[in-house]
Amino acid sequence: MIRNYFKIAWRNITRHKAYSFINLSGLAIGMASSILILLWVQNELSYDRFHKNADQTYRITCDASGFKAAVNTAGMPAGLKAQMPEIKNTVRLSHLSSNLFEAGTRKFEEKRVFYVDSTFFQVFSFQLVKGDPSTALNRVDGVLLTQDMAKKYFGQEDAIGKVLRKDNGSNVVVTGVLANIPANSHLQFDFLLPMSSIAKDDYDLKTNTWGNFNYYSYVVLDKNFVSSPESLLRFNNKMNAIYKAHQPNQKIVFQLQPLTSIHLATPLQVDLEGHGNSQYVTIFFIVAILILIVACINFMNLATARSARRAREIGLRKVSGAIRGQLILQFLSESVLISFLALLLALAMVYLFLPVFNNLADKQLNINFLDTKLWLSLIGIAILTGFISGSYPFLFLSGFNPVKVLKGNMKSMGGNLTFRNTLVVMQFVVSILLLVGTVTIYNQLKFIQNRNPGFEKANLLYMPMNGDMWNKQQALKTELKRNPLTANFAVVSDLPINLIAGTLNVQWDGKDPKSQIVIPSMDVSEDFISVFKMKILKGRGFSNAFKTDSNKYVVNEKMIAVIGLSKDNAIGKPLKFQGMKGNIIGVVQDFNFKPIQQSIEPLVLRFNRYGGYIILRTQAKTTVATIKALEQISRSLNPTYPFKYDFLNQDLARMYRGEQKMGSIFNLFAGLAIFISCLGLYGLSAFMAEQRTREIGVRKVLGASLVNIVYLLSTGFTRLILIAIVIAIPVSWFAVNHWLEGFAYHISIGWAVFVLSSLAALIISWVTVSYESIKVAIVNPIKSLRSE
Repeated sequence: MIRNYFKIAWRNITRHKAYSFINLSGLAIGMASSILILLWVQNELSYDRFHKNADQTYRITCDASGFKAAVNTAGMPAGLKAQMPEIKNTVRLSHLSSNLFEAGTRKFEEKRVFYVDSTFFQVFSFQLVKGDPSTALNRVDGVLLTQDMAKKYFGQEDAIGKVLRKDNGSNVVVTGVLANIPANSHLQFDFLLPMSSIAKDDYDLKTNTWGNFNYYSYVVLDKNFVSSPESLLRFNNKMNAIYKAHQPNQKIVFQLQPLTSIHLATPLQVDLEGHGNSQYVTIFFIVAILILIVACINFMNLATARSARRAREIGLRKVSGAIRGQLILQFLSESVLISFLALLLALAMVYLFLPVFNNLADKQLNINFLDTKLWLSLIGIAILTGFISGSYPFLFLSGFNPVKVLKGNMKSMGGNLTFRNTLVVMQFVVSILLLVGTVTIYNQLKFIQNRNPGFEKANLLYMPMNGDMWNKQQALKTELKRNPLTANFAVVSDLPINLIAGTLNVQWDGKDPKSQIVIPSMDVSEDFISVFKMKILKGRGFSNAFKTDSNKYVVNEKMIAVIGLSKDNAIGKPLKFQGMKGNIIGVVQDFNFKPIQQSIEPLVLRFNRYGGYIILRTQAKTTVATIKALEQISRSLNPTYPFKYDFLNQDLARMYRGEQKMGSIFNLFAGLAIFISCLGLYGLSAFMAEQRTREIGVRKVLGASLVNIVYLLSTGFTRLILIAIVIAIPVSWFAVNHWLEGFAYHISIGWAVFVLSSLAALIISWVTVSYESIKVAIVNPIKSLRSE
């Protein structure tokens, strides 16, 4: 019997090709969109779960009066382990380092280098394809590199035992080759160097200090440790008590952060790059569900639109003895068959468009068609989708009264009007929500791109001071000043786009001794203000004319507010920064030196004595010539180091690339959801037009025009869209404002966004409905009334 049901279902699908194509394409697009989104969501939730001890591994983070940082002190991990038996292992990682490596003629600057403790492979489960993980980090002069790096430097040769020259100085020996780091790891690196290689020259490591925060620290807890909120709270309290015993004057609170939650957690100060966003994961998961629901609603409306055509078939089946359960099973098998066909079509779409989606999302997603769990999940989705999408049609169609049907009484055919109208309203509530979201995301990203960060970011070219440049700074400055193309430059310790440096050791008159504010700082040369075209509100910037500027400070507006001064009385006031006494000589207008998601913090500018980056402002239409001039200077003074340069505005753009990609993905799926909604609206308009064919014929005979007919058929849908607008506006207002709260600086949502989105929904609905309305309105009324 079941086989017969599927055979009848197949005949119905092939007999009504246009209807089946619309139904299949709507469901397939909805399924494909949902599968792609769910693949992305699954990937975001999978970060760091491949480690053997993932559920037992935590990172130690700190909070200094609201300054929440991802770093820890050098001595704390080992000190905690000695006093807390629940800690089974620890490991420390340095900040990402930039190093020059050379093998024969191959010479490259690598920016993804970690210095790590020898316990690294006992904590993390990164695969070592060559070498012994228990001893690979024991050699002081050892180095580990990934497979891609091994191929880059040594080709097809075995890299183990090979020598790399590091930073034009010492040699290091390859002791291990790692498998390429999984994309779903929050730690992304190409090289590992032993922490012991820098221990003798690093004060923090040499003294195991509990004072300076310079390392990422991870702990592995005993597997018998129950990681409940209560036990973690007790652990944190004990950890803080131990720290307090070592640093009684510091008011810093430490807590454990689960390894598996790092990627989607809000980025902390001095954190590693590449964080995800839990809010985006929630949003896209909801969008995936909404798209699937919209596709199911589309199926329901199209099935209902065809109900009159199948009424006599159902009537005859009932007269022939078919019971309602058999009819329900028949229509259910038909909807499930369509669902499975849609699934196959959806998988073909996913296979074809996954590379495009990966490029859009900057991911390495893949779908393994040999995975049994995947197929079970997909089959479950297909059955559930078929059941949901066919639930109302099969319950409605199986309930037809055979007497009324066979007498030709078709007025009741078409289902519950309120239910069908509710489906349309739901579809367009979703459509308006997505339209408002699309406009808001576009405007916010445009705001980020165009917002003045407090300095003129265009035409700022920079070059890191590497290698011999540190010892030839005066010669470098002389060469730069000699060429008009490079004469307008400044020297800074850090790029003012995402400062990670900060200190608690800042004193001023009247400071509350209990205050624990972390103050970021930058070392800048005398031309910094003019090169960046910043505004001095009071006082002056650094100058070579004043020999004592080396112990003077320029502060921003936020800093003088923290001190409790105004810009008019701040000049000359004493300030002690990291033990160095000085005075404030200038107040600079606030500018963004961290991502726009974060509010501007207090900042201290110090006179640069050590270098870091050369930043110069290029002249109009001379960028190429300026780069060539800078390259010539770099090669003459630093011949053993590759010439590197970049533009500050490009770095700023890269900082918000994640938001831009999320915006592009959101726009794509918003468009697909709206398209599927239009298919559903088309189905309902086709049903309404079919139901009113004779009425339209009569009206045309009595003189109704084409415009009158189209207006008549469109009025009902317009009311539905207006109801959807009333529901969608407050919901969308809440949703987009909640998203914008994640940015310290963002646009304000005006009424125009909601009006334009509502108008767009109306226009889309009118265009969709008008096709079927015009098609019915131009039919010869003689054909419509022939059977009367």
